[in-house]
Amino acid sequence: MEIPTAPAELLMTLADGTKVLRRVPRMRACSERNEKGKLCVGHLKRWFVFGEEIKKTYGADAEVYRCEKCKTLYLPNLSEAPRTGTLSW
Repeated sequence: MEIPTAPAELLMTLADGTKVLRRVPRMRACSERNEKGKLCVGHLKRWFVFGEEIKKTYGADAEVYRCEKCKTLYLPNLSEAPRTGTLSW
């Protein structure tokens, strides 16, 4: 299986300047670069407490991830199964 190496797609920028990106398949770390061109590489963690702007655009139950370092928001890749359900055996 070949995994695309294209950068994350910019979906929108919030009023406070926070970027909202679409994750690349199997992406676990932030791919944003700072002013000097260095990669952030912060871990993407599931974020449940997002503002009204995100709720209005993507819904109150949206699957949103946030970089622990630069606070960039990521939405899941459309080709991957959602991870919102509970685990069951």
